Amino acid sequence: MFPISKALALLCQLDIINDINQEKNMPLQQLVNHFNDRFEKEHHSSLHPFILENSRVSGIFGPIRISSSFTPVRSAENHDQLTGHIAQFSVAPYDGFQHTSANSQNTSADFQSIINLDRLSRTVHMLNYLPFSHLGGVLFLDVDPRHVVGVTSNHGAYFEEVIEKCGLATKNVVISIAVNNFYALNHDEILDGLQNYRQRGYQVALNIGHLYTANGLVDLITKLSPDYLRVNAPGSGHDDLDVQITWPSALSSLKELMDLVGGQTVLQQVDEKEQAFIVATMGYKLVQGRYYDLLSVDHLRCL
Repeated sequence: MFPISKALALLCQLDIINDINQEKNMPLQQLVNHFNDRFEKEHHSSLHPFILENSRVSGIFGPIRISSSFTPVRSAENHDQLTGHIAQFSVAPYDGFQHTSANSQNTSADFQSIINLDRLSRTVHMLNYLPFSHLGGVLFLDVDPRHVVGVTSNHGAYFEEVIEKCGLATKNVVISIAVNNFYALNHDEILDGLQNYRQRGYQVALNIGHLYTANGLVDLITKLSPDYLRVNAPGSGHDDLDVQITWPSALSSLKELMDLVGGQTVLQQVDEKEQAFIVATMGYKLVQGRYYDLLSVDHLRCL
């Protein structure tokens, strides 16, 4: 005879599990409503910045409407093996306030001072990423260095709640910081901020927009030991500044340093066959770009 007390305990456990599973599988509209309600309570505003249309989420920021696009990061050895996605902005003009009430129209002028663009865009990205999350891998999210400096403590705490509400985990999110002149002026603050993200389980990445900004990176990579280094492939045009430097040597040195600190290097924006040649010659394992997307599409057509 199965004891009633154990049966009740088992039912309670099943209810808890069901609640967790329901949250992970929460319909997109319900999530959008949740984050709009959260915004309303936090800012005492009736403005609802998140909009769901045609199964896509966008966010209103002043006169613009922000949505998401995702580019796959692939294994260089197997182009059909996805190891992650890079989230990017998709911006369009916002043509009015038909999704808001008359009261919220009065608050629109103060919208940019109420909500942080970085948080808005990352929430939009997470909601739009949900259909891709079953593919596995990590999600690269660009974070403005000024945001890292502007938050004095508990970096990633606000966004962690967003991630968990979407049924995902911080370990699958890579906080990516662009290496630029602003970083050089706020070296210590950004290092501290990225370490705070790490303490919450996030992975971190450095993003080099152009190879000639790689000067002085050795000290930064050594101190931070980033999980990923994102490097744009040198351009193929004769006037491209990247072509005028000894990029094969520079790329090789960066990859060797990342291997030494236990990180991975992503060669991104590989759009031409000439650019892809470097992957084969230098042993890059992670790649992103139109060249590999087309190869993958051609492979699928042959199946």
